[in-house]
Amino acid sequence: MSSTTPALSGHIPQPSAAATWTRRPSEGRQAMPSPESGALKVFYEKTVAALIEAPEIDLMLRRAWLDQVHHVTAEPTGVTYADADAGGRPALWAEPVAEPGDGVILYFHGGGFVLQSIASHRKLGGHLAKAANRRVLLLEYRQAPEFPYPAPVDDAEAAFRWLLDQGYSPAQIAFAGDSAGACLALSTVVRLRDNDLGVPVGVVGFSPWLDLESLPGTLDSNAEYDVLAQRPLCEESAAAYIQDTGAAADGRANPLHADLTGFPPVYLTASDSECLFDNGERFAQRARAAGLDVTFVVEHGQQHVYQFMAGRAPEADRSVAEAGAWLAARLSAPAPVHTVDGSTPDRRGEAPC
Repeated sequence: MSSTTPALSGHIPQPSAAATWTRRPSEGRQAMPSPESGALKVFYEKTVAALIEAPEIDLMLRRAWLDQVHHVTAEPTGVTYADADAGGRPALWAEPVAEPGDGVILYFHGGGFVLQSIASHRKLGGHLAKAANRRVLLLEYRQAPEFPYPAPVDDAEAAFRWLLDQGYSPAQIAFAGDSAGACLALSTVVRLRDNDLGVPVGVVGFSPWLDLESLPGTLDSNAEYDVLAQRPLCEESAAAYIQDTGAAADGRANPLHADLTGFPPVYLTASDSECLFDNGERFAQRARAAGLDVTFVVEHGQQHVYQFMAGRAPEADRSVAEAGAWLAARLSAPAPVHTVDGSTPDRRGEAPC
C-alpha cells in the first residue's frame, strides 16, 4: 500500500520508508460516512442505553447482549466453518470455499478482555478469511474478571504452539484482532519472542485498544463522537483485566510500553472519531521510531471496530479487503525469521505438513 495522503492533521510524523500512513479524506463530499455505516452507531446507542437503564444486568447477560453485534455484519458467502480445539481452548475455523492459500491467520476477538466471543466475530472472521483467501482460526480465550492477565496471553501462546504442532512454521502464521484482540495479538508477539518460539509473519489490528492506563488524549477529546469505547468502559475493562498484577504499564501486557525488537510487520487501522484513535497512532509512532515495517490507515467518521459492518458498508468492506490483501502478501512471501536481537539470519517459506 502506498502513502497517498498527507500526515495526519499535523500531529503524526511523516513516515519513513518502512512506515506507511494513509488517511481517508476528511474534508468535502468524499468525507461523509456512508449511510450504511450508521447502523453500527445505532446498535451501539441502543446497547449502551439499555445497559445504563438496567445497571443490575449480570455479566453473562451483558456478554450475550454484546454478542448480538454480529447482526450488523452480513453473512459472508463462500466460507465454511468448523469447530476446533486449539491448545485446550475452543476455536472456530473460517475457511474459504475456494482453495485457500498457504498459511493461517489466528484471530483474537475484541471486547475489552471481558465481553464478546467467537460468536460475535464469526462473520467478521469469515469476511477476513475470504479477503485474504486464507483459513482464519478464531480463538475463544479465557476472559476477565474470572481469568485476568496473563490468562488470555497464555491461551494465545497455547494456540500458537498448537498451530506449530499442526505443521505450520511461524512464517506461515499471521495474527489479527480488533480492539482488545489487537492488544492481545501484540502482547502475544512479545511473549513468543521472549520465549524463543518465533513470531508471526505479520499482525493486523482493527481499532486497537492498547492503553491499559487510560491516559488523556482522544479517549477524552473524541468522547462526543464515539458511542461505545468511552473512558468509563475502558477503565472498567482495564481494571478487570489487570486486577492486582500491576501490569497496566508493563510491556508484556501493554504494547505501548513493549520492547519492539524483533517485531514483525504491523498493520493498524482506526477511525479518527474513535476514543481509542491515538492508541494506534502512538503504537505506529513507536514502531516507526524503532524502524519497523508499520502501516497505519485512518478512516474518517466511523465507530469503534467499524469492520463489523463488513458486507453492508463500503468503509468496512474496503478495510477488510485491504487488510486481507496485506495478510495474503505477508503469508505468500518468504518471510524473515525474527530473532530476539532483531536479526534475520535466513528465510522460510515451507508449506505445512
